[in-house]
Amino acid sequence: MPVKKERPAGSLKTGEPVFLAVGKIRRPHGVHGDLLVELLTDFPERLVEGKVVYQGEKHRELKIRSKRTHLSGLILGFEGINTPEEAGQFRNQILYVSTRDIPQPAEGEYFFHQLIDLLVVEDSGNELGTLTDVFKTGANDVYVVTDSTGREILLPAIKDVVKSIDLKKHRMVVHLLPGLVPPATRVDADESDG
Repeated sequence: MPVKKERPAGSLKTGEPVFLAVGKIRRPHGVHGDLLVELLTDFPERLVEGKVVYQGEKHRELKIRSKRTHLSGLILGFEGINTPEEAGQFRNQILYVSTRDIPQPAEGEYFFHQLIDLLVVEDSGNELGTLTDVFKTGANDVYVVTDSTGREILLPAIKDVVKSIDLKKHRMVVHLLPGLVPPATRVDADESDG
């Protein structure tokens, strides 16, 4: 169940976010007003010349005039930004795209913002908590589930653990392999029943 890395800006409680973060502007680059951008997306190929992106919390529109790769990031030029001095005002700002402009993920893949706040339930019916974060490791994504006491459970996003994701019902069903949940968590749950 791969998760595509595009982080939301907006309220997840009221539905889909309006914007997704795709990059962080680090600093001006060169003499033509270009900017060095750290990528926050798995889809840098979508950031092309002519594409409109949105800068900062006020989501100022910027149209990409040029793009080239640089180490693990990009150097982007924007229309109307032509000098290092003009580019300097954008230092450390986040770049966003509109959710209307992104294609839907392939079957069995999800965007980060689609999974946050899902109710996570064991295949036995026991509620584990709410999915509060997703992070990538070398082997697979890891889902962070937070229970009502604030305790976190880390679940590998593999098919042996994640049995189903239903975005319409806002629910994820998982199978806990031995060792995924500390024994103390299980004892607390059992004691609360009796």
